[in-house]
Formats: sequence, C-alpha cells, structure tokens
Amino acid sequence: MSSLQQAVFPARFAALRDTAAFVQRFCEGNGIGREDGLRLTLLVEELFTNTMQHGHGSESNAPIRVALELCDEGVRMLYEDTAPRYDPTQTWSEGEAALDAPPEARPVGGLGLALLRGLAAEARYAYEQSMNRLWLTLPCRQTVRDHPPQPGSPRE
Repeated sequence: MSSLQQAVFPARFAALRDTAAFVQRFCEGNGIGREDGLRLTLLVEELFTNTMQHGHGSESNAPIRVALELCDEGVRMLYEDTAPRYDPTQTWSEGEAALDAPPEARPVGGLGLALLRGLAAEARYAYEQSMNRLWLTLPCRQTVRDHPPQPGSPRE
C-alpha cells in the first residue's frame, strides 16, 4: 500500500490551517513522530507563504499542490505552484550567508531559504507545464513505531 497523499489548496492565508491539518493527518497515519511532523509542517508553511507573498504577490485562488510520501530516507514532498518561475535552490546560499552576518546586518527576508536548506536532505527543482515543482526530502529522526506507547499514554 502506498503512503502517497496529496491535496490542493488555494493560495490564501486562511488555507494555512488546512495545510497544517493535512500534514498532521499524513504524519499520524504513517507513524511519523511529533518533532518530524512539526518540521514538515514548517517546510510546507514556509513554501506556502513564500508562494503567496513573493510568487503571486498576494493571496489568490491559484492552486498549490502538496504531495507527501514515505521513502527510505524519511518523507518525500512534491510542492507545486503556478507562480512565476522561481528556483529556490539557486538562491539557498544567500540565506546561509545572511545567517553568518550579525543580526543587525542581516537583510529582511531570505532566511526562509536557509531554513528550507537546513531541514531538507535533498532538493530538486523543475519548471514544468507552467508550474514550479520542488521535490524535498525531509529525514525523519523518529517515528512513533520507534517508541512504543507507554502504559496509559493516549497512543496505547
């Protein structure tokens, strides 16, 4: 049985709650631990808000598709949007350079790129069929299966 799950959301801030619920359902259904689930939610939220703010320039009804699947390395994500072409992997080093600067010298923005690079073990980008397509792999450090429930715990 495949663990692939996908959903499409409008590029609206109100949909962020739905993206978080989607990630949580995926993680719970696949035994992914809480910390890894929170990291995955953070990745999706960062990409989602960047699409709205920088890609489309504001909220819209443009679709954003998120697909999640378990793999040997952790969780593989495919993130797709219809914003103008932008390959975040080409500018990740800018975010890292900003982190090396003292806080008062850091530029506004760009730190999300460093966050994405720091959380993802692998990344690949393509612009296909008028869509930005970003594949990321998030290593999972712990799964629920790694730590069986303790007597009296909610998972028991």
